[in-house]
Amino acid sequence: MEDSIHNDQDAENAPSDEEALLDPSDAAEIVPDDPDHPMDPDDEDEQEIQLQNDSIAYFDLHSDSMFCITNHPIDSTIVATGGGDDTTYVFSADIPTPLLPPSYESNPSTTRSSIQPIAKLQGHTDSVNALTYTLGKGSYLLTGGLDGQVRVHSATTAYPLLASAQEVPEINFLVPCPHPSYPDTFALGANDGSVWIYHIDSQDKETHLQVVQAYYLHTESCTAGAWTPDGKLLATVSEDGSFYVWDPFGEAAAAGITSSSSGQAVVGLTAADQRFAIEDGLFSVAVSPTGAFAAVGGAHGMIRVVGLPRLNTNSNSTSSTQSLKGGGAKKKSGGKKQAPTSVVDVVGSMGSQTGQILASLQIQSESIETLAFSRHHSLLAAGSVDGSIVIFDSAHRFAVRRHIKEAHEGFAVVKVAFGGPNDEREAWFLTSCGMDGVVRRWDCRGGAAGGGGAGGAGVAGGGRQTQQGLVKEWRGHRGEGEGGGVLGFVLTAGGEVVTAGDDGVSLVFR
Repeated sequence: MEDSIHNDQDAENAPSDEEALLDPSDAAEIVPDDPDHPMDPDDEDEQEIQLQNDSIAYFDLHSDSMFCITNHPIDSTIVATGGGDDTTYVFSADIPTPLLPPSYESNPSTTRSSIQPIAKLQGHTDSVNALTYTLGKGSYLLTGGLDGQVRVHSATTAYPLLASAQEVPEINFLVPCPHPSYPDTFALGANDGSVWIYHIDSQDKETHLQVVQAYYLHTESCTAGAWTPDGKLLATVSEDGSFYVWDPFGEAAAAGITSSSSGQAVVGLTAADQRFAIEDGLFSVAVSPTGAFAAVGGAHGMIRVVGLPRLNTNSNSTSSTQSLKGGGAKKKSGGKKQAPTSVVDVVGSMGSQTGQILASLQIQSESIETLAFSRHHSLLAAGSVDGSIVIFDSAHRFAVRRHIKEAHEGFAVVKVAFGGPNDEREAWFLTSCGMDGVVRRWDCRGGAAGGGGAGGAGVAGGGRQTQQGLVKEWRGHRGEGEGGGVLGFVLTAGGEVVTAGDDGVSLVFR
């Protein structure tokens, strides 16, 4: 009987099947330690990759980096790019503005196709790293390469080849002459230090490409060149630290301006002058809008400002035909080789500032890769490999107006240029590009610029850059050491910015 009672009690005290199950709220997951298991995102700072493309169109037919870009002097939407694939492309950046945004389209497209080229130009055997149209009517497109060739194409529908020459190992730059009496004339600088000036004459049956002058005073690579605004003088700099101003058409000599050396440089400064010397060379040059002085930029953030001779703008002592055929040499043998010389003392009725060092500046820490003067204000902009931009005021003894230390966030500034399609409103604007893959626009007036400005992409993030005058920026290229960066840009009359990317893509921003 007792056994029966105990069995009944045990049955009553035994847990039911439902009570035997563990309540889920009381459960705890036991995970064994695994040292190879990835950390939880909350355990470390998240690294977010932002992909942004502000362009309205693109061109991507180059198979290698784009090294240079130029646009037509009359129709600024016609753009030419040259690259590491030994090829030049010509295309139109005239992109119509849609009447309605894509969201209003009945069948919106999710992808964009590349701009189609107007012309594809080949013939170089190495990278195309210099491009320019001749000024005036823009009749010719010039291409220069690391193969030493300069090739002249007629700027017609098919861009046929008119002439070519190969006098140097490598071409560093091409600059067209703005002199109205010498249309279709240009200069090139080479890695052997030589400077060549050519004239294009499509009517000459013997040779379409004629040598006007050749100079050999630079002893190392000639890195940059710039004409005076009137096109009468040419200024060049070199890795040997020398700076020369040439008189290719003989107009300075006709005005009584000569040098004490036997050469044709009316101004010359070299590293032999300790006041001018910049160790490790010069890499950029720009001439003021008045032609009164030139700025040269070199290693270690150093800039020198040098006075230039002022020529009589009405001087007609030599006809254009006589200057081109007599002042220099029509054939390549006419460029007489000259021995290197030290500082050139300029004599004659040119004023006391000619050849004088007007200012020695050093604000940035690394090489000055680009210089630009404003056409409408007394401003000089300098872009450095240290990623900064400095704005100097030439009317106030080149005082620093603004130092934008993080203009391109520590990556080299490649190019700066003043202006925009509306000169009065945008004359204060400076556009820059850099190896961070970004194009930025700055307001160089005093005080902070406001907002994102009209059009464009606005300012992403604002902050310190906005306080230093950033009004807008455009992104879309790879950069920041990831096989990208913007190696150049051009501005169109319609307000577009067209780029040349190290990633092999050209983007059109508005």
